Amino acid sequence: MNELKNLSPRPGSQKDRKRLGRGPGSGLGKTAGRGVKGQKARTSKVRPGYEGGQTPLIKRIPIRGFSNARFHVSYSLVNVVDLNEFAPGTVVTPELLAESGLIRNTVGLVKILGTGDLGVKLTVQAHKFSKGAEDKIKAKGGVAEVLS
Repeated sequence: MNELKNLSPRPGSQKDRKRLGRGPGSGLGKTAGRGVKGQKARTSKVRPGYEGGQTPLIKRIPIRGFSNARFHVSYSLVNVVDLNEFAPGTVVTPELLAESGLIRNTVGLVKILGTGDLGVKLTVQAHKFSKGAEDKIKAKGGVAEVLS
């Protein structure tokens, strides 16, 4: 009869605990499953983060300080010489630069650098220009428009 006083766990649902160091029949006598000698065979525990005398990672990494990395502004760079592939009078935008393969995508900011010579008159729209690039574009009668 199933009454509260007669209830017991189902057979096989509860395992006996490991009884370490108990005679030949348990299979866990002598070294009690810890192997032979060494730091992990001893009764004292090795504290978390201990690296065997080597300076621990937590002490090797800097714990204070300041990094400007999150304020870094990244630009896609294009040289003036690369703009020679466009027809004279073209309005060069970041979208056009991406289509022509000079920059990877239009999501980021674009900066025009002054390396090389410009042979055509262009209106160039970018987020930033180096002084040399701006001078070379204006020298050909072009316009350097700064995008915000």
